[in-house]
Amino acid sequence: MRRRIGSPATAFSTLFAFPLWRRGSTSGRCLEPVFAEGPGELLSAAHALSLPAEAYGNDPNIEMVWAMKAMQHAEVYYNLISSVDPLFLRLTKVDDQIYSEFRENFGKLKIDVLDPEELKSEPAKEKWRPFCMKFNGIVEDYNYGTLLRLDCTQGYSEENTIFATRIQFFAIEIARNREGYNRAVYNSAQQNGAAEKDSLTSR
Repeated sequence: MRRRIGSPATAFSTLFAFPLWRRGSTSGRCLEPVFAEGPGELLSAAHALSLPAEAYGNDPNIEMVWAMKAMQHAEVYYNLISSVDPLFLRLTKVDDQIYSEFRENFGKLKIDVLDPEELKSEPAKEKWRPFCMKFNGIVEDYNYGTLLRLDCTQGYSEENTIFATRIQFFAIEIARNREGYNRAVYNSAQQNGAAEKDSLTSR
């Protein structure tokens, strides 16, 4: 059986108490990820969610193990949009198709700050289902679970994160990149980096 969305809230809450996270400097409520560094870690995290559930064996904490893999994926992505102008990012080989299909089907969906009901309500699920199925065989592991930020100007925190399928993640984040919404994260990271550099040179 493959691991998909729907891990218990208890595992999700514990996930955000794990030491992989540190309190961010820009917001008392936001937890910013400690980013993976080096090509080996990035490659490992990028493929973390490709593993089937049985790869984890009979671990009684299977949901938490899977959630930690989802966290690794989130770290890599947040690192990318903090380090590279999101306008120039390509997340898949079929970004153009994903974006075109997404905006054709969800032209009025507000993506800067997502309403969870637009993904999780029964009417929303019925609308998303045919869109997601179009990418079966096109996007690898299109229906695997991943983490998605609600407010694109903020990091991955318990209050700002929901579970979604991988193709939903790609569709929304590709749109956020192309429409300029994720530049808020990039600009903030660059400003913080410049401020830290100035602070060090002034000492």
